[in-house]
Amino acid sequence: MKNQEKLVTRTARAGFTLVELLLVVAILGVLATVAIMNTQGLMGDAQAKATRSSIAAIEQAARVYEIRTGKFPDSIDALLQPMGDQAALLDDKARNDTWGTPFQVRRNGSSVEIRSAGPDTQMNTSDDITN
Repeated sequence: MKNQEKLVTRTARAGFTLVELLLVVAILGVLATVAIMNTQGLMGDAQAKATRSSIAAIEQAARVYEIRTGKFPDSIDALLQPMGDQAALLDDKARNDTWGTPFQVRRNGSSVEIRSAGPDTQMNTSDDITN
């Protein structure tokens, strides 16, 4: 009989209780939330850096356009169109920034201004990115 009591006692103590499992799930949830919050900030920085790189590429394409035609382009559309027998200076994917908003390209005297609306997707606000 003592052997059966020891077996029952060991079996009843094996495994986790519901409270222990819920505690582990809660801790994992907190850790996942912290990880997600930290990576969201990195995503915004990466999008801003990618947009700055795109602006630099558009600026280079505008300089090539200026060399070929003698003037800076009036809009980004001029850089997306083939010029005679030469290919377009930019691919159509270069039309938008990483937030999906079209770039603004404007002649500014002897240079060109390229503007992204930034994270809020509204032009002429404090978070705009320019060359």
